[in-house]
Amino acid sequence: MSQAVQTKEDLIRYFHEGAKPRTQWRVGTEYEKIAVLAEDGRALPFSGPRSVEEMLRRLVDHYDYEPVEEDGRILALNGERARITIEPGGQIELSGEQCETIHCAHREFTRHIDELMDVGREIDATLLGLGMQPISRIDEIELLPKARYRIMYPYMARKGRLGQRMMKQTAGVQANLDYSSEADAMRKMRVAMGITPLIYAMFANSPLCDGRLNGYQSFRGHIWTDTDPDRCGTPEFIFRDDAGFDDYAEYALDVPMYFLIRDHEYIDMTQPPGMTFRQFMERGFHGEHATVDDWGEHLTTIFTEVRLKRYIEIRSADGQPPALMLALPALCKGILYNDDCLDGSWDLVKRWSFGERLALNDAAQKLGLEARAGRTLLKDLAMELLNIAITGLARQKALNQRGEDEGVYLYRLMDQVRSGYTQAALTIERWKGRWNYDARRMVEGCSYEAEAWQ
Repeated sequence: MSQAVQTKEDLIRYFHEGAKPRTQWRVGTEYEKIAVLAEDGRALPFSGPRSVEEMLRRLVDHYDYEPVEEDGRILALNGERARITIEPGGQIELSGEQCETIHCAHREFTRHIDELMDVGREIDATLLGLGMQPISRIDEIELLPKARYRIMYPYMARKGRLGQRMMKQTAGVQANLDYSSEADAMRKMRVAMGITPLIYAMFANSPLCDGRLNGYQSFRGHIWTDTDPDRCGTPEFIFRDDAGFDDYAEYALDVPMYFLIRDHEYIDMTQPPGMTFRQFMERGFHGEHATVDDWGEHLTTIFTEVRLKRYIEIRSADGQPPALMLALPALCKGILYNDDCLDGSWDLVKRWSFGERLALNDAAQKLGLEARAGRTLLKDLAMELLNIAITGLARQKALNQRGEDEGVYLYRLMDQVRSGYTQAALTIERWKGRWNYDARRMVEGCSYEAEAWQ
C-alpha cells in the first residue's frame, strides 16, 4: 500500500528522495519511433496481421521478452533491463536502462533496432527516422486500446487544437539525468530549460504530416504549444535564482488530474468540473485519498519542456534517424554532468528575457537553425553548445573499446549543424526534389533500412 500524502512537504520529499551522489549518476534515454507500412508510409495499425501488436508478439517469440497485457492485448514488453512500450498512435518506444555511459546506451539501442527491423521485415513494416507520422491523418490512426489513453484522448480535444495530433502522430527522443541535491536539480533544470530553443533547432525533424509539408521544421514542437496550457510549455519560475522543489510542487499541485489508478483500474478524473492534485489532496475523491504513488503518476502527466520527477527529463527533441538518436543523451550528459560546462551553457542563454525564450522556441520550431536570437543565428549558438558538450564528455573520459570518448555520438550532429542543415531541412529539400512528393520514395529515403548507422 502506497504511503498517504497529507501535506506539501510529503510531495517535496519525493523529489529529495531522488537525489543521488555523483558516483551513481546515470543517463536514461527514451526513444520513440514511427512504425509504418513499408509500401506507402501510412501508420502501421496497432491491431491485425500487419500491426504493431504482431511485432510485439514476434519479439516475444524470437527474443527474451515478457509480454505485458491489458484486457487480453499485448501493450508492452519487459526486457532484462529495458522496456518496450507503445504510444497512443502505435509509436514504438524503448525506455532504455539507466546507463553509466552513452556507449552502454548505444549497445542497447543497436540491439533494439536490429530486433525491431527483423520482425518488421516479416510483416513488411519499417521504421522512419522522422519526428512525426508523415502520411496518415489522425482519424486514420488507431488509438492504442489502453485505459489511460481512452481517458486522455477526448480530454485533449477539449484543451487544445493539437493535443490529439500529439498523441497519435508525434515521436520524440528524451534524455533522463540525475541530480545530487535540490540546488543541483534546479540548476540543471534552469540550464536545460534555457537551451530548449537550441534543442528544437538542432533536432528539428517533423516537417511532413498528412501527406504534405506543414510549414514547420519541428511541427511536433509547435504541437505542444496548443495541446494543454495547464501542463505544457516553459514555467517561468524555473529561471528564478531561488527556485526550488517547493515551486515545482506548487506548479504541479494546480495541474488538473487525468486519472487515479486503483487495483490496476483507471478512474477518470477529467469530467467537469475536474480536479487538481491540490484539491484531491485536500478533499479526496469518492472515498479515495492521495498517496505517494498518485503523486508520482500525476507527475508523468505534466508535459513541460523539461520535467522533474526523481530525475530530470529533457523532452524537446524530435525523433531522429538512428545515427542521431544518441546525440541528445550525449549532448545532455556532456553539459549537465560537468560544472564548468553547465556554467558555460548557461552563459550562452542567460541574457534572454522570458518573453524572448518563448519567441525563440517558436522561431526554432518554424525555422530550425536559421532562427535568430537578435543578430545571432541559432546555428552559431548550437555549435558553441556542442563544443561545450564535447569538452564535458572528454573530461568524463568514458571510453569505448576503440578508445573513443562519448563525443563520438555528437560528431554527425556537429557536421550537420556546421552545414546549417537540420534533418527537417534535408527532408523538405528531398520531398520537393528527388522524392517528387512521392510517399514511397520518402519511405525509402527515411526508413531505418536506408541508414548506415552502426
